[in-house]
Parts: sequence; C-alpha cells; structure tokens
Amino acid sequence: MSPSTTGDPASTAEETLSPAGAATDAVVIRLGAGRFAVDLTSVAEVGRVPSLTRVPGLPGWVAGVANWRGRILAVLDLRELLGAESGVVGPQARLVIIGAGPAVAGLLVDAVDGTLTLGGDVAPFPGALPAAAAGLLSGQAPLEDGPVAVLDVRAVIALRESLPRGRRTA
Repeated sequence: MSPSTTGDPASTAEETLSPAGAATDAVVIRLGAGRFAVDLTSVAEVGRVPSLTRVPGLPGWVAGVANWRGRILAVLDLRELLGAESGVVGPQARLVIIGAGPAVAGLLVDAVDGTLTLGGDVAPFPGALPAAAAGLLSGQAPLEDGPVAVLDVRAVIALRESLPRGRRTA
C-alpha cells in the first residue's frame, strides 16, 4: 500500500465499527505475528516510519514523537500491550496515522497487509485476553486464513489519558 491520504479522521463521527450487518472497509496491519484491522474511516495516511524522538518518562508503548506535516505527532507502538513480539522494526514497517475526533496519533506497525471488508461477522473476543489488550480491541473477524482482531481506534486514542501530565505554567 503506498502512502496516501484516505480521509480526515478529525471529521469522522462514525463508530469504530459500522452498525451490525453494515459493511465497512479496514486496513489490515501486522504487529508481530498478529493481524489487526483498523477502520478505514479512522486512517488518515500510511507512510514510511519517520525519525522518532523518544520522550523520557513515558511508557514503552509510546515509541516517541515525530514531525508529521509540520505537527508534533505522538507515535504509539502497541505490540507490547497487544501481546505481540516487540523488537526492531524492519524495512516493511509503516506509520499509520489514525484519528478519532480531533485527536490524532501515529501507529508504528510491522507491515500493512492491505484492506478487507468487515461485515456483520465481527464477533467478540474470548474472555482470556489481558485487560490491556481487551480494552483496545472491539472484536475479531473470522477469515479463511485465521481471525483478524479489530482495533478500537477510540480506545487507542484514549490511551493518552493514562499518560503523565506535563507541568503547566500559569
């Protein structure tokens, strides 16, 4: 998938998944060996991983910050939270820009595998998932070559609420 703008996530008011029975397109990303679907209406852009600057004192799932079109963008690495193997990103790694309302973040992913259409066959996840992972997923889609987890973009963006607040001046 080549880098391209697919929409403005700040202007979308849709839920992570369409109403039951309605089909929605999704981008399939890889985090370690796991495959995850991200609703296409929440994806602004897919591109190469830019230079990242680590921010001291933040959890490991914050890969750092990057300059994205003149804005400082938080870049998240969800592999650890979702139980995927973390490590050095390879040449297929991509930055997926996601958004929910006015909030935007970058996802560091191992690869982008293409797109798929999610229909009414999205099922809840088994209850055995760790709480951190379960809160970031809205279900799973059964496919012939194995299930694909559906990422809840609003929950991913809400992770920022768990970050320490910076000092504020009066």
